[in-house]
Amino acid sequence: MTVPLYKQIASLIEDSIVDGTLSIDQRVPSTNELAAFHRINPATARNGLTLLVEAGILYKKRGIGMFVSAQAPALIRERRDAAFAATYVAPLIDESIHLGFTRARIHALLDQVAESRGLYK
Repeated sequence: MTVPLYKQIASLIEDSIVDGTLSIDQRVPSTNELAAFHRINPATARNGLTLLVEAGILYKKRGIGMFVSAQAPALIRERRDAAFAATYVAPLIDESIHLGFTRARIHALLDQVAESRGLYK
C-alpha cells in the first residue's frame, strides 16, 4: 500500500513533534520550505499541513506560519497507540490463538525479543 505524499509529510512532522525536534508553539516549516526540501508540489505540502491543522496538531498564525499546538504530542500518541494496537497487537493475539499459545508463552516471547534488541539493559 502506497501512502500519499501529503500524508507522508504529515507523518514526518508528527515524528518531529513526538521525538522533540519540534516543540510546543514552535513554528513548523512553511509549505514552500517543505516543497523545496522534499522536491514536491507546494499543494502537496499544503495538504499535509492542512491535515495536521484539522487534527488539532498545528495551529495557524495569520501571516506568520503554522505552529505546534499544546495538545499535539498527546493527540499524536493517542492516535498512534490506537493504530499500534489495531495494526500489531490484534494480529499478534489472533495468530497466538491460532497457534495455541498461552498468555505466559506470549509474554516469554515478547521478553525474549525485547531482550535481544537491548530493551532490558
